[in-house]
Parts: sequence; C-alpha cells; structure tokens
Amino acid sequence: MKKLVILGAGCAGTMVANKLRKRLRPDEWSITIIDKDDRHVYQPGLLFIPFGIYKPEEIVRSRSEFINKGINFVIDEIIGVDTDKQQVETTAGTYDYDKIIICTGVSLAPEEIPGMMDGWQKCVFDFYTLEGAINLEKALRSFRQGKLVLNIAEFPFKCPVAPLEFVYLADWYFTERGLRDQVDIRLVTPLPGAFTKPKASAFFTQLINAKNIGVTASYDLAEVDCTDKKIISASGEEIEFDLLVSIPPNVGARFLVKSKVAMDEIGYVKTNNHTLKAEQFENMYVLGDTTTLPTSKAGSVAHFSAEVMVENFMREIHGEPIREDYDGHANCFIETGFDKAALIDFNYEYEPLPGKFPLPGLGPFSLLGESKANHWGKMMFKWVYWNKLVTGEELPLEAQMSLAGKVQD
Repeated sequence: MKKLVILGAGCAGTMVANKLRKRLRPDEWSITIIDKDDRHVYQPGLLFIPFGIYKPEEIVRSRSEFINKGINFVIDEIIGVDTDKQQVETTAGTYDYDKIIICTGVSLAPEEIPGMMDGWQKCVFDFYTLEGAINLEKALRSFRQGKLVLNIAEFPFKCPVAPLEFVYLADWYFTERGLRDQVDIRLVTPLPGAFTKPKASAFFTQLINAKNIGVTASYDLAEVDCTDKKIISASGEEIEFDLLVSIPPNVGARFLVKSKVAMDEIGYVKTNNHTLKAEQFENMYVLGDTTTLPTSKAGSVAHFSAEVMVENFMREIHGEPIREDYDGHANCFIETGFDKAALIDFNYEYEPLPGKFPLPGLGPFSLLGESKANHWGKMMFKWVYWNKLVTGEELPLEAQMSLAGKVQD
C-alpha cells in the first residue's frame, strides 16, 4: 500500500485530506495527517474577537471533528522531513511516505523585530492568534483615548486585507462607543498604498480617507520602543502610539528550515505557481500559506489551489501529465464597518475589478463596492467553512477566475 502523509491539519491540510480520501482507493493509499494539537481555529473569525463580534468558543472546534473516516490523524510535534529517505520524524516516531503534502502554514515572529517583545501582549498586540485576539479585546475595551496604530512589519503576511478590516472596524467600534473623536487611528504599512493592486488600493484608500484614518505608506519598520511607545523606521522616522496592533514577520515552520525543505530561513517552500508541486522535491506538493505563490496568503487561495492540486495528484499517480491550471485566483470579503463590506476577486493576471459576483450582473455581491449583502456574505461564510469547505465538499465556485460580471476599462 502506498502512503500519503499530510503535514498540517488546518484549513488547507484538512480540506485536501478529505478531498483525496474520497478519490483514492483505501486499499491502495493510506492517508496520515499530522498536527501538534486537536484545535482547529476559524482564522477569519479572529478579526472579530477584539471588537466583541465573536467569542473565542465560536471559532474553535476539534480538528478530529472534520477529518473524515479512513484518515489517520496523528497529534504530535513534527521534528523534521528526510526527503531522501521519504520519512517524517515526530517526537513519537517516524512516518514513511510515497507522497507528501506540506500545509503547515505560517506563524508570527515578533522576536524578529528589536524591542517588540518588551511590550508583547502588554502594549503591543496582534489579532492573528487566538491569544492575541483575546488580549486585544481586553485592551480595546479599556482604551478610551489616544493613538491607536496598526503596523505591518514586512511583506508577505497572512490575509493582506485584514489590517484594512481592522482599522475600518476600529472606526466603527469607537464611533459606536462615542469615543471616535478621542481616538487617532493610523495604518502604517511597508506597501506603497493600502493594498498591493492599484485599483483596489485606490478604492480602499478612499474609504480610509472618508473615515479619517491616517496612513503612513512605504514604512520600513526597524524597531519598537515600548518604553517611550513609538515605532522607528530604518530611516529614523518615529511614530508614537498608545496602543500598537502589530502584524510581525510571518515565518514558516522551523522544521522545514532545519530539514532544508524551505527555500530560506523565512521558511516558505518553493512552489510551482500553476501546478502546486514543490519545485525541488519530486514527490511533494505544497498548499496554503507555506507556499511561495505570488498571491495572497488567504483561505480562498488554499481552496482554489487545492482543486488544482487534487486533480494533479490524481493525474500523476495514474501516469498522466499534470496541468498548469492554477491561475492565482483569490477572493475575499473585506469588512468596512457599520454592517457593510467590500469584495475583491482577482488572479495573477487581473487585479480586482468592479462588477457583480458570483452571478454576472445579478450578484448578489458587489465587487470593489460596499454593501450590506457583502457583509452578510462574510458573516455566513463561517457556516460554509465548517460545513462545506474543510469537509472537502464541492463548492459552486470555479478554481479559475472568471471575467464574467466584471467591468474592465
């Protein structure tokens, strides 16, 4: 019997394990998925915890609940991968593989920024982890006036629209509390604008300006001074804060670096942009945030690329040529506050365009535009995630982006 081992039981790993279990004969292929714990976090929901919209228990469930029968789920810490012997080493033993899929995601590395750890979870918070989101909720609840700064340390990072959502929701949150005039909200980013794509950046910047949110672009963070409460750029530009919300450097799993599976010390695995195969290892595929795909590190990318990866996996084991079908497709709802949201849909070739989605001309969702329908689309996605996405069911969305319903210049 051949052996497939999947590293990481988050969104990408669970989804692809379930999809492949339905297509691989159980008498021909065993599937083992390994992760360090049994806690599956609905990551889009982390953003809502600081503002009291979700409670922690609403976004955390058991990984085991979503891993289909016929899949061996191992809870253990992964130590390394021997690509020559085709073995995965954990603290409890080793697992041989014929094929391996890396879905280990990324983690925050605040220790990479000088001074940041001095105030970590005290005056410097994050909302990309459950602990950080819970602590930030407490900090925001007691924050009544002063400078609220959201800083992105470097690019790339998970979910590039999340910082925008945070400052938009902060505007709503303090307006609802009657404190908005006493809170100065500022987005400090290494990007040249609010987003990486020009049309979307212009749209989001317009919203930022309308909400009286400050923006400092092209900011190269060098250190954090938690004593005097200021961030300092490489050129010496200082920005004061009373409460700092940080997106520290995002790094891949350390065992990938140690095993020389990752391309460098940052920990990402070099991935073919269109096939999802690892560039340097024949029997390896890569999914989710661990990849080097030149698109967003987001759940939609994991979903769309998984469709292509699964098809290529099946073609490969049957001796058929694999296809370069993944086009960088990504889409995302962006909360803008006051029960409204925007929506973007793009790929490697096309930046986000205005229009309607998913039905051309009908929607119900608006692309590059605010609407209440978009907000409810985002809120309903939690149900879709738990009941359809990670369970590996087919969704009525094509892996490749469609131009239907989009307005081009």
